[in-house]
Parts: sequence; C-alpha cells; structure tokens
Amino acid sequence: MRLTLERVVTSPAVRLRNLTRNFGSGENLTPVLRGIDLDLQLGEISLLVGQSGSGKTTLLSIIAGLLEPTSGTVEVLGHSLSEMSAPKQIRFRRANLGFAFQQFNLLPALTTTENVAVPLLAAGVPRKFAFKQAADMLFRVGLGTKLDVLPRQLSGGQQQRVAFARALVHDPRLIICDEPTSALDAATGQNVMELLATIAVRPDRAVIIVTHDDRIFRFGQVIHTMDDGSIIDSQRAAPRLQAEFETLQPAN
Repeated sequence: MRLTLERVVTSPAVRLRNLTRNFGSGENLTPVLRGIDLDLQLGEISLLVGQSGSGKTTLLSIIAGLLEPTSGTVEVLGHSLSEMSAPKQIRFRRANLGFAFQQFNLLPALTTTENVAVPLLAAGVPRKFAFKQAADMLFRVGLGTKLDVLPRQLSGGQQQRVAFARALVHDPRLIICDEPTSALDAATGQNVMELLATIAVRPDRAVIIVTHDDRIFRFGQVIHTMDDGSIIDSQRAAPRLQAEFETLQPAN
C-alpha cells in the first residue's frame, strides 16, 4: 500500500500571514518581502522558485527562524516563532528542523560520521549513540563504506549525501533546502531528490526547497513562484507527476 499524500495532509507545516521584510531605513529602505500569505503543507515537497533577488532566500531564512520579519506572522509546525525567546527558538530548530545547503557546509576536519552526528551532539545526545545514528543514516544514503573518510576525499555528490544525512539524522519534521542540486550533475541531482522523497517526506513532515534547477521541478507537489518579494503564482503538480512521485514513497 502506497501513501497517498493528498489524503494524509492535515494542518500546514508553515503558515505565513501578511509577511513583510525590509532592509535599511529612511531613504535607503528596501522592501524585500511584500505582504506574503502562504501555507506549506505537511506531507509535501514545496518548491520556491524565481529569479535572483526575488526574495526566496530571505523568505526561507524567516521560516527557519534565522531572520525576523518586519511585520506579519510566522507559524512553523503550529508554533509562533515571534512568541519564542531566542534560546527557545534555538531548541525548537534543533529538535524540528533540518538544513541542507548548496555549499554543503561540512566541517573539513571531521569524518563523515562526525559531520552527520553534529546535530545530535548539539542536542545533547550521548556521543556513542549519536555516532551510531549517524552511521545508520550514512548507510541509508548509500555511504556505508565512507564512515571514516574526510569530506575532501568525497565527490561532490557524495558530500551532498553527507549533508542530507546530517539534515535528516535527528528526524526533523521540517527539512529546509537552499539550492541543494544546482552544483550537481543531472544524475546526482535526481538521486538526491529521490532520497528526499523516500526518506524525508512523511505525513507529519514537510520539505521546502529554494531552487533555480528546473530539472527537479517534477518532484514538487506545489511550486510557488516569487517575483519582487511576492508570491505571483502557485501551481500543484499535474496528476501524472503526482502519481510518479507517489511511486517513490515506501510501502506502508
């Protein structure tokens, strides 16, 4: 039995209302986000697309709690970020969010296992247990023979898989990816997206991806297009593409 995403979606993973963000002040004030209303659903991969400077990364940073909005409300997994203290936001991110970025951000002096274990160690998980979980996740992403190597000994695609393993190791409910495939060849990018679809997407989880890479558009259940700080279009996947995505889901 396959999971049918449309039937399991409940409340939004992310809810934004009248969201704005300005930089500078006075004559130098620059509006970057202009009154965004947006729901991103659990159980889905949502893509944010648009030209450079359209506000995608700023929006992603606000959802992640790394940047405060100028006005509006941000709810992530049912929690209002504006009502959290800074320490509580940090604890919330550690427990619930996973991050994967274009540049991988692996620590060069640490092995793959040590890199993947970082979120667990930061959350206070005992070292032995954190390393076991990290190794298990590396096996799941196809790097079980690379547990003790350094990042410089890996290909770009392998480093990206380590980055995804690190993003997923603490079982986050919201996975946030900023241009995760733009530096990868077509085959590796396809493999990375299939990995997200099979491991990261569950009825109680969501994936948000900022991307310019139209090769991965077919993996998005919803594609939101941004321009000049606004959402100008939102399109759900065509039925054929939705059915193709569901074939990537694990059997129940």
